[in-house]
Amino acid sequence: MKMTKKWIFAVLILIAAIVAALLFAAKPSSTKTVASINLTGSGSTFAIPLLDACKAGYTAASGNTYTYTGGGSGAGRSASDKGINDFNFSDTPHTAATRLATVIHVPVIAAPIAVMYKLNLAQPLKLSAATIAGIFSGSITKWNDPAIAAENSGVSLPAKPIQVIYRADASGTTGNFTNFLHGMAGNIWTNAGSNDFKSGFPGKLDSLANVGRIVSASGSSGVAALAGKKQYSITYAEKNYAMAAGLEIADIKNAAGNFVTPDAAGTSAFLGAASVNANGYLTFNYSATVANAYPLGIVSYALVDTKGKNSVAVKSFLNYILSSKCPETNPSLGYATITGPLLAVDTTQIAKIG
Repeated sequence: MKMTKKWIFAVLILIAAIVAALLFAAKPSSTKTVASINLTGSGSTFAIPLLDACKAGYTAASGNTYTYTGGGSGAGRSASDKGINDFNFSDTPHTAATRLATVIHVPVIAAPIAVMYKLNLAQPLKLSAATIAGIFSGSITKWNDPAIAAENSGVSLPAKPIQVIYRADASGTTGNFTNFLHGMAGNIWTNAGSNDFKSGFPGKLDSLANVGRIVSASGSSGVAALAGKKQYSITYAEKNYAMAAGLEIADIKNAAGNFVTPDAAGTSAFLGAASVNANGYLTFNYSATVANAYPLGIVSYALVDTKGKNSVAVKSFLNYILSSKCPETNPSLGYATITGPLLAVDTTQIAKIG
């Protein structure tokens, strides 16, 4: 009987300990834990390399994450119209009537478009806007054309047909590229720039002369990958895609008469000559004679609904992308840190969110 009482006493103590432990575990902590937010976005493929590079840094700085699916600027504008995602990117302003009244533009990503090709030359080609316009429009069809040779003295150019590759999808990269051709070589590229290459093409893209000469692929990664498989090809996309596909990159002639490589410094110099309005839209100045300006520098606009549900997290995301920490994560990508008047516009735009 004595042993039984001891056993009962021990069981009671054990039960009390378990209850106390459960009560302690159930007690609310005095330190509140804020749940992280996973932001979502889509659109511009131009923005993908930078957004991929900056994911880890943003999470470390904010505790939040983001998922970006790309799809092209057209897909970003469409998603924005439908209220899908926390942010969407377009490489050209979204001025269509379908844009929601509460959606603003924030031009937070800046980088060059590269003209890339597969020739296996020892040094970069030098190309003017007039020559590039001639290649893409079809008046220049071989690599040893006198116009290309004149800009590349001493370079052995092959007497091979040029395989032109363009973006099939609605693309802000195409919009900026064709704006550049029209802006600097309007006598050759007579049509105004367009996000749809076929619409902006100065002639009939489906004419017999263009069959086999010019083909298409979707997305920046698509055109670069296709060019990487085709010797004597040429296309346009972000610098990072050229490196991934093993393509060479041309130096482009600016309005000052200098051939400039696509990099962050040249992009910043070109954007510095642009005008920007209160809506955050940039108008590029292709005739500005800035010595080191790279004339195919562009921005990608974040399309953000100021009444979105995750406004605080979206603001932290945009501020991080805008800061020097993001483009400096991988300088080889060629993205530029936004400064000066454009930075002031971005700051004002971001303040409107929430």
